Amino acid sequence: MAQKSLTSRPLDLLYFVFFLIHIPNTILVDCQALYPKQLVPDVIANLPKLYVGMSNDPLIGPAMGYFGAPENYVWFKSFLLLEAFFQLPVFLLGLRGLWNGSKSIYVLLLVYAASTTTTVIPCLAVLLNTPLASADTAAKGIIAVTASQRLLLLSSYVPFLLIPLLMTVDMAFRTLSLLRAGLAAQNKIKTR
Repeated sequence: MAQKSLTSRPLDLLYFVFFLIHIPNTILVDCQALYPKQLVPDVIANLPKLYVGMSNDPLIGPAMGYFGAPENYVWFKSFLLLEAFFQLPVFLLGLRGLWNGSKSIYVLLLVYAASTTTTVIPCLAVLLNTPLASADTAAKGIIAVTASQRLLLLSSYVPFLLIPLLMTVDMAFRTLSLLRAGLAAQNKIKTR
């Protein structure tokens, strides 16, 4: 049977585009908090500055040392390490597996998606619990966002919850289907 093209597999195409978009964001913005500053060219170092200047992201800002107490965001830096050393390789393997229509990629994508869904939830909790900017928050030096910044942040983070959540459910059912087919084939061999 001929392999179906990626464009004829809408969910696989969604995941493919998601990984493709995620790679530059991971390398150029998210993981900069992990790089030695002297190794990052100025033009690239300015990307998170521009983003944080626009969004006042209460996670990336402290992780990059722009504001707040970076030591309070060690948990978030651990998520950035996970993104750099687990998720980024999965993006590359996922692109290849999805492009080729490989069913052997399903388990890895399931693990990735469940892990990512789990790590985005506390990030969203921080975003939703970050106070709205006011004269009081400014006077006390409290990290705060405007209503429009919160909307921008949610529109940036929510897709990184919803797509991996969809992928978790989808890959779980795909893996279950393969498992059932394997067990049925094994039982068929045993009954011969």
